[in-house]
Amino acid sequence: MNRLFAAVSLFLFSSAALAADKSAGGFSETIDGIFGEYLVGPIAMVFFWEIPGLGMPLVVFWLLAGATFFTLRMGFVNVRMFRHAIDLVAGKYDDEESEGEVTHFQALSAALSATVGLGNIAGVAIAVALGGPGATFWMILVGLLGMSAKFTECTLGQAYRKRRSDGRIMGGAMYYLSDGLSEMGQAKLGKVLAVLFCLLCIGGSFGGGNAFQVSQSMSQVQTVIPFFADTPWAYGLIMTAIVGVVIIGGIQRIATVAERIVPVMCTIYVLACLYILAVNAGEIPGAFGAIIDGAFNPTAIEGGFIGVLVIGVKRAVFSNEAGVGSAAIAHAAAKVKHPVEEGVVALLEPFIDTVVVCTMTALVIVITGAWNSPDAAYVAAREAGQGGALTSLAMSSVIPFFKYILSAAVFLFAFSTMISWSYYGERCWAWLFGDKSSMVYRMMFLFFAFLGSVVTAGNVLDFSDLMILGMAFPNILGVLLLSGKVRSMLDDYQGKLASGEIKKTT
Repeated sequence: MNRLFAAVSLFLFSSAALAADKSAGGFSETIDGIFGEYLVGPIAMVFFWEIPGLGMPLVVFWLLAGATFFTLRMGFVNVRMFRHAIDLVAGKYDDEESEGEVTHFQALSAALSATVGLGNIAGVAIAVALGGPGATFWMILVGLLGMSAKFTECTLGQAYRKRRSDGRIMGGAMYYLSDGLSEMGQAKLGKVLAVLFCLLCIGGSFGGGNAFQVSQSMSQVQTVIPFFADTPWAYGLIMTAIVGVVIIGGIQRIATVAERIVPVMCTIYVLACLYILAVNAGEIPGAFGAIIDGAFNPTAIEGGFIGVLVIGVKRAVFSNEAGVGSAAIAHAAAKVKHPVEEGVVALLEPFIDTVVVCTMTALVIVITGAWNSPDAAYVAAREAGQGGALTSLAMSSVIPFFKYILSAAVFLFAFSTMISWSYYGERCWAWLFGDKSSMVYRMMFLFFAFLGSVVTAGNVLDFSDLMILGMAFPNILGVLLLSGKVRSMLDDYQGKLASGEIKKTT
């Protein structure tokens, strides 16, 4: 632990000295240029290659096709098991003798802490600003389909988790891709997919789970603390310092922190959205009309129908991460009697994250007119890709003081997402290079936290999309091949529920 504090201290001192240097502006521009030219550009050419005839990026088509297949293959488990999922989270089936490290609620909170956050506040605002109200429709649809994808991958996360020699339980896509496909005689393919998933997950933890959180939360905090507008690197150093202290712990500490922070953050934010919607209740039908019409007739949006669909899918997946395999890492540690239990719990994530929270944000953005307001402040926020600031402007137009509360919530959302994604990335790093090298990952994670304060929001957003969406390539392919096993486990679980072998404990 002393070594970590010494390393973090050295990193912070070096970063501060560099940022305070007279040439700090040049440094920021250089880093931003490298970030965009050598990372974002080349990877985007592959991941966002447009399928001839469809005009749809490859990764977007892959995600939609995968989520649709899982919904059909699992017999609309997203609808049939919804009520049972609520009972599981409420603890009605909890058993202290079940093997695991955290409860269903803690695992759900840990996973939600990585998804409910700036994707809901900043990401939705960006989606509506770029794709119009119609982007919301596709976000909701992907959220509903994503419930089945999340169920499938998290069930596999439980089925192929391992208990290590130190007693800790580890699981995730890298385990079910390598071990699950090995059982099917596809060991080489499984290994390749697992390695690719880990590399992309590590990149996603640096981008969407880290730098993006710093960049977008900073844009909001700057509206109430102007000091950070002139010295963005200072915000980066503060965020780096507090995250550096917390990521010393493991999943149990992250679950404990998330269990306390996430419900409070969600409650405050949702209540504010509900108040704004209640005050403007008469405009809600019109807003939904604009959302539905804009989904199929987006004449004013560049790219037309496909353009708005792509924007909605990208922001929905970035928000709820269904199909990318990340949440399986957190859910693998839950206490269960049957792997399907945790898969059922996990299907609630896209519903809470996208269908409920994202829709509320989108309605606020549409009803207040923030998405196409000619006001200079709104235009500046849209052009700079500052979704958090755009949402703040929209909500503050109804609740003037709310920008201060939202700034605090955004800061905490970013913090909770970063600590959860640090765990995801570190587990993948350890799977590749061993636990003894975890310190290297942590230092790299902290570097990207600082980097998020000095690179442009556009480059951070693009890199985040590429890494997190890219995780879907190896994950969905592996889960498609393993889907028959999941269906068998689901049938077995439902049979035990029907026979009373699995029953409520409270």
